[in-house]
Amino acid sequence: AAEAGADAIKFQTHIAAAESTLDEEFRVKFSKQDATRYDYWHRMEFSPEQWVGLADHAKEKGLIFLSSAFSVAAVDLLDGLGHPAWKIGSGEYKSTDLMAAMAATGKPILLSTGMSRWAEIAESAVGIRALGVDLGLFQCTSRYPTPLDQVGLNVIDKLRAAHDCPAGLSDHSGSPYPALAALARGADMIEVHVTFDKRLFGPDVPASLTFEEFRQVADGRAAFATMDAHPVDKDVVADELGTMRGLFTKSLAPTRALAKGTVLAADMLTAKKPGTGISATRMDEYIGRTLADDVQPDRLLRPDDVK
Repeated sequence: AAEAGADAIKFQTHIAAAESTLDEEFRVKFSKQDATRYDYWHRMEFSPEQWVGLADHAKEKGLIFLSSAFSVAAVDLLDGLGHPAWKIGSGEYKSTDLMAAMAATGKPILLSTGMSRWAEIAESAVGIRALGVDLGLFQCTSRYPTPLDQVGLNVIDKLRAAHDCPAGLSDHSGSPYPALAALARGADMIEVHVTFDKRLFGPDVPASLTFEEFRQVADGRAAFATMDAHPVDKDVVADELGTMRGLFTKSLAPTRALAKGTVLAADMLTAKKPGTGISATRMDEYIGRTLADDVQPDRLLRPDDVK
C-alpha cells in the first residue's frame, strides 16, 4: 500500500462475541469451513499482539494506521495503537454505544453512509457532534461491487454542504474511475478495498482495486493537486506562445494570381497559414483597395502590395 501511494492503511476489527450472534447470516455464503457467520468472525479475529504488530508495521512503512471498529470491545482493543481517527462502517449508523465509546477518546469519527437515508445521516451527524468530536462523512453504496451508475458522486458535495465537514468517497466499485472522479470533484478523503489479484477468493475481491489500479488513483491525485495549485492566465500563456500563434493562425492571402491595379473583392482574398502577415480578421479593411503590384496565391498578402 505504501509503495502504491497510500496515505493510510485501514483494517476491520471484528470480535465475534462482542458484535454478532448465531442469528447473523452470511452476506455471501463463501466459507465452507464456517457453519455460521459468527464462526467466521471468530476464526478471523486477530490477537491484541497481532494488532500491535500491524499498527507498528504500518508506521514503519510511513502509513497512518486505521481500523473500523465494529463493537465497543474493538474500540477498547484498538485504543492506544496510535491511530488518529475512528472509522464507522455503513452498517453501524444506529450503534450509538459504539459512537459514544469512540468519542470518549476525543478522536474524530469518520462515518460511511452506504445504507443510510438522508434523515439518518443527519441524525448520526448531529449525534456525533453532540459527543464533542470532529466529523467526516463518506458517500458509500453498500453493493459489492457497486455499479458505476450507483456510485453517487453528487452525494459528496451534498454531505459537505449539509454538515459542514470533510466529505469523501468509500468506494466498492472495483474500478479506479470513481475514486479518480471523486478526487477531481474535490473529495477530501478516498477509501477503497485492495486485493493482490482479482482472481483471488473472497467476497470483497470483486469490489476491490489491485495495487496497480490503486497506484493510478494515487498518481491521479498528485496530478490533480499540481493542476489545482497552478491557475493559468490566458493572456500570459498567449504571450508565451507568440511563435506558436504565428505558426497556427492565418493571414490574408490572394485566392489566385492578381494583376497590379486590381480592386480587391471578397472572392479574391482568403485566410492561409502562417499568421505572420496581415491578420485574417482585417479582411474587410482590404476589400475595395487597389493592388500596387502583381500578387500570387502561393504567398501571403503584404501591406506594400496594396495602395
